[in-house]
Order: sequence, then structure tokens, then C-alpha cells
Amino acid sequence: MSKSISTGHIISSNTVSEENYIKTIYKLEHELEDEVTMGDLAGHLATKASSVTSMVRKLADKELVNYSRYRGVTLTAEGERIAVKILRKHRLWELFLFRILDFRWDEIHEIAEELEHIKSDALVERIDFFLNYPRRDPHGDPIPDQNGNLPENKSLPLSKQIKGYKGTVVAVRDDNSDLLAYLTRIGVQPGTRIEILELNDYDNSFEIKLNDLNEVQISNKVAANILTSDNEL
Repeated sequence: MSKSISTGHIISSNTVSEENYIKTIYKLEHELEDEVTMGDLAGHLATKASSVTSMVRKLADKELVNYSRYRGVTLTAEGERIAVKILRKHRLWELFLFRILDFRWDEIHEIAEELEHIKSDALVERIDFFLNYPRRDPHGDPIPDQNGNLPENKSLPLSKQIKGYKGTVVAVRDDNSDLLAYLTRIGVQPGTRIEILELNDYDNSFEIKLNDLNEVQISNKVAANILTSDNEL
């Protein structure tokens, strides 16, 4: 159980490693829309299945996950609350690094991975206030509010759209720095207007126009990581 002290710091019983597992389970649950298997976790965290099973059992003992040996793992209500809190800190830190400290959007993820484990609630709320209660981070991901509520998200991957589609980039799914650097080079970021000019059957690539100006070709993999909406940001 967490205990607050007058400085605004929190003494937490959850380790950094446990928090990373909780956040990863949360993300995979929402991506897969199903229970998360030990193989899913091992692959995502690049660790051994035996280590994953050991950690999941520990989280189950703390009543943070529901675990079934032959089915998989899901977060409990308390586990989800913790996961959303970690995501809130991560995304606020990303925006702070990007907007205030002038880091590029392909540089901020790994730094925020470290900063998200700082236990001061007071610090997080002051950053939120300083940034004027933002709704999205630099990659377009929604930032949970103080109560854990997420802004409504009606976006779809560009790869799910059809020829002639016109919309706006609202987010990028993958925080991979190589992908983000590539998107920067071709001019794609949240807020970019995008139109699908052609779908190539041979390799499933996309020919697109950006902001009614530049025409570029991207792979299906890249298109799957670009989230779009019919409405501008």
C-alpha cells in the first residue's frame, strides 16, 4: 500500500520492473483486445518466458493481475489504475521534454521511460498545470487526466483507409526512434494533412500526399503505425 508524506513523494511497494510489466500488459491488452500471453510479454520485453512467468505470479500475489496458467494475464482494476497513472507521467514528461527542453520527438521516449517512475504526485500535477493540461503528447497519444480519464479516440491506422481518403495524422503508434526520425524526414507528424493517392497491390505500399504539397511513398508497415482521423486536431 502506498503512503503519502508531506513532501508530496510516494513510498510505493511496486518496483520499477513491476511497473514496466504493468504498463506493458496494459498496452498489449489494448492492442490485442484479448488476454496477454506469456509469449506476448516475453517477446515485447525481450526476456525469457520463465522470468515473465515469475513476475506475473508476483503481480498476481499483489492482486494487480489476473493470471491463468493456460490462458494468459489481464490487469485487475487496481493494476489498470496504476498502468494509467504511469502512462500519464510518461506522456506528460515526453511533452515537457519536447516542448520546454527542445528534445526531438524521436529522442524523448527513452528519457521518459526513466522519468515515469518518479513517485512525486505533486511534481506530476505541477507539470500538468505548467503545460496547461494538455490532451496529447508529441506522438499524438492521449494523456490521461488526474482522474485517469482518456480523451476520446476515433482514429484508425492509415493502412485501414482506402484510395482517395483525406484526413489528419493524430498519432504514431510506435515510439521507435528510427521510425520517428524517418517520419520527420518525410514530413509526417500529428496535425499533418494526408491524402492516399494510390494503393500498390504488388507490395501493399501507399502513395500519399502531405499537406496538399509533397508526394511520398511509404510501406504498409509505416502506414499501419500512422493513426489518422477525418477531423483535424
